[in-house]
Amino acid sequence: MIINKTPREIELMRQAGKIVALTHQELQKHIRPGVTTKELDDIAEKFIRSHDATPSFKGYNGFSGSICVSVNEELVHGIPGKRALNDGDIISIDIGANYQGYHGDSAWTYPVGDIDKDTQKLLEVTEASLFEGLKQVKPGNRLSDISHAIQKYVEPYGFTIVREYGGHGIGQNLHEDPHISNFGPPNKGPRMKKGMVLAIEPMVNLGERYVRTLSDNWTVVTEDNSNCAHFEHTVVVTDDGYEILTKV
Repeated sequence: MIINKTPREIELMRQAGKIVALTHQELQKHIRPGVTTKELDDIAEKFIRSHDATPSFKGYNGFSGSICVSVNEELVHGIPGKRALNDGDIISIDIGANYQGYHGDSAWTYPVGDIDKDTQKLLEVTEASLFEGLKQVKPGNRLSDISHAIQKYVEPYGFTIVREYGGHGIGQNLHEDPHISNFGPPNKGPRMKKGMVLAIEPMVNLGERYVRTLSDNWTVVTEDNSNCAHFEHTVVVTDDGYEILTKV
């Protein structure tokens, strides 16, 4: 069931989203060779709690981190730990914040030092595909219009769309209906209505589209160990389009 949010709920989610965006800004200051993913997690948790919020992911289905940190071939759900970043790596940081019972959720993939041209293009295309998908967010359009726009933008560059994961509704629960694929034909699924809050998140691989989950039962990696990127914003459907909630 898709839950449309009230103006009060949207305002709380706007505050949650702002905390997420500010946390991304704070972490960017610390992304450099030598820093560990656990150090980034500690910074994020302290920062989120200092803004009267709690990390949405901490304890979620047993997840041990406050944020998801996924490096290079790791697509999503990377567990913070001892891994230190190296020059030329990329790191996807997925942040959720719970503010007065409502969640904000946003992911971004960052370069660590100097990265190769193919990986730089992967990041540029995946980020751009997010905003291509967002162009379809408006009352009356169908959910798969978002999916189709993302796929149509990404694939001509030779990159591949991960099909096992996608976007979702969000509110009092971190994951709500509907599921939003990053591929597929247009004009399918429910029509968007004012007040829907959606997390749109393209996940794109440099190589083949296939992924697998490691033995920790969380970290998702590419089958061919190619680099991958993940970008996400939480948005609310407005009268004639959308508003990004996960921004400053």
